[in-house]
Parts: sequence; C-alpha cells; structure tokens
Amino acid sequence: MNYLLFDDVTWEQMLPLTFTRPVSEIRLGILTIKEKWEKYLQATCSYVTRDYLQKKFLKEIEDDNLLINSSFIPTAELLSEIENLEMGQALTCGEVICALRVNREQAETFNPLSGFKGSIISSISDCIKINHPWDIFRMNGDGIEHDFKLITKSRKSQMLSKTNNVIGDHEIFIERGAVVEYATLNVKNGPIYIGKGAEVMENSAIRGPFTLCAHATVKMGAKIYGPTTIGPYSKVGGELNNVVIFGYSNKAHDGFLGNSVIGEWCNLGADTNNSNLKNNYAPVKLWNYQSERFIDTGLQFCGLIMGDHSKTGINTMFNTGTVVGVGANIFGDGFPRNFIPSFSWGGSHGFAECRIDTAFEIALRVMERREIAFDEVEKKIMSQVFEMTAKYRESYHK
Repeated sequence: MNYLLFDDVTWEQMLPLTFTRPVSEIRLGILTIKEKWEKYLQATCSYVTRDYLQKKFLKEIEDDNLLINSSFIPTAELLSEIENLEMGQALTCGEVICALRVNREQAETFNPLSGFKGSIISSISDCIKINHPWDIFRMNGDGIEHDFKLITKSRKSQMLSKTNNVIGDHEIFIERGAVVEYATLNVKNGPIYIGKGAEVMENSAIRGPFTLCAHATVKMGAKIYGPTTIGPYSKVGGELNNVVIFGYSNKAHDGFLGNSVIGEWCNLGADTNNSNLKNNYAPVKLWNYQSERFIDTGLQFCGLIMGDHSKTGINTMFNTGTVVGVGANIFGDGFPRNFIPSFSWGGSHGFAECRIDTAFEIALRVMERREIAFDEVEKKIMSQVFEMTAKYRESYHK
C-alpha cells in the first residue's frame, strides 16, 4: 500500500502558515500531522499539495494508493476505517472526504478541490480535524497528550536531575542528550516532553502540557504556561502561554507571547509583546485569506499568527488577533495594523515592500546558521508566495 496526504480547501484556510508548506507539515502537539500518520501507519507518506510546493514536498504514486486528508488527526478508530477501504471507495467525515483508495490513474488525476466520483462510505468515528490557524494552539493540549503516549510507550526516559523541582503527577519524559537543571516543572495539568539534545536552563518555570522538541532551548528564567510546543532548534525566553512554534524560530528574550502560532525561521526581537485578550473581552476576529476579510474566531483569547521568515525589532507590539504573512519585518513604536501582508517592512507609521532579492539574502544568511541550504527550490517557493501576495501589499501600502 502507498500512502499520500492530500491538501483540500483547508490549505487556504490555514494561510499564511501554509504558504510555504502542506497542511500535513503543521506541528500540533509534539509531532507534525505527517509524523503522526506515519507513526500510525508504520509507513512513509508523500504529499498531494499545491503545484508550486510539490517540487519540495514530493508526490509518489503506485498501483494501489491510500490518499488521506492532511487536515485530519489520526486515531486508531479512524485508521481502522481507512485501512478497510476497497479500491474505488472514499471515506467521508460529515461532508468532507477523509480518505480514498485509488489506482495509479485515479491518483494521478485526483483533484482534492473537485470531489471524488466513486463509492462513498460515511465514517462512524469521532473525527478530529483542523480548519483554521487558531485550531493549532486551541487543540495543542490534546495533541501533546496524544503524541506523548504515542512516542513514549514502552520506552524509558533519561533520568531527571535532582536539581529540579517537580510538582504534580503527570509524566515527564526526557530524551537522550537533553539537559534540564534547576528548573521548576509543574505537571499537574499535563505531561512534559523534552526532546533529544534540548536544554532547559536554570530558574525556568514550566507548566505542562509542554513540549520542547529536539535541540531547542528554554533560556534562563523563562515562564511558560501550557499547553505550549517549542519546535526543533528554536529558542525561547520571557513569558509564553499556549504557544506553538513550528521550528527554527527564536523568541529568546523577555516579552509576552500568548495564544499564538509562529512558523519557521522567525525571530522576535527583545521585548516583543502581543495582546491575546481584547480590552472589552469580546470574541477576537482574525484575517482570513480565503474570504479576504476578518472572521470571528469565537475565541476570547487569540494572539499572533506569523508565517515563515518574518521578524520583529525590539519593543514591537501586536494587537489582539494579528496575522503576519511570510517574510515580513515589523519594527518601530506603536501598534501596527492586525493584518500585515507578506514581504512588508515597517510598522505603525507605514509599510514598504521588501524586494524579493533582499528576502533571498536574509533567508540565505539565517538558514546557513543552521547548516540548511536555501536552494533554488526554496527560492521558487518564496518567489511564488511573493507573487501570490502582491495584491495585498498594493492595497495595504497605499
């Protein structure tokens, strides 16, 4: 059996986070959605995504293919239904196609945006699906609990140093090579997972559920409230509350970040702060690319959604429910508007367009520090995002 994860209309709903990745590369809990499915399937999955992403996120088709909707989170019950599909059958959750089993020709011509012509079976499982960017931090607690059991089952944690202060009864799992010293770890509300080669520096106070992925760092004196996930090779400090950072991004200094999702290769300058609650306690509205307007999240707490390669200067302030695109640079005093298009540079006093060659130079320098190539494939993806988002800059910068 060959497995592929396909993107449907949810890809547009998850922008700007998906400008640079398929939905299955979103991190929720400890693992990305793709990593979750591969754990359940005990197999490698490839991708069916937007054409300009397909050269980086490859598609592999064989004679017998199971295509799974990348916005669904795997469960044992859902997996059982999917694996029982016969050739030419599709499984739906509500009105949404969850999975289908097809031959080579059907897989090559399948368009996730135009439906499926074949036998339809309705799922009886309690399907778990992400639909909007705020679902990532909203569902992150359950995600950590789920992934913690999935990846630590029948394994033994590295011994926790006696210098640490532990409160509560949930589990703490520390991978080999991780360092945790003189920290307070509160696991009353959920587990704490510390990845391979990660470090929690002294005097940090962490409340679970919490994930620190491989080679990530919590700096001295950090205050972190769960459910929070810090992706691989990221550095965090200051105060965080219910945050998901995908990876390779830094919020290394003091400042508050709450109810937020940060992509890869981002850097939040010292004393960057975001609001996650409106002064009148009203539900927060957030920019939606699909409808090209602000939509109601139904949430009282909702902070910052930031796409890949975006940066902030010191003392930057964000209003409640701010969306920042890809390759943006925000600096200066005052609050900028709560929708900042990709490749916009500036702040509350106005924005200008960042030239694409300048964006290339910055990405090259940033990624070289982690020994990751900013190659022609990455350039083409960034160029495509630059073109796709030009209309927002044209209206925004006038």
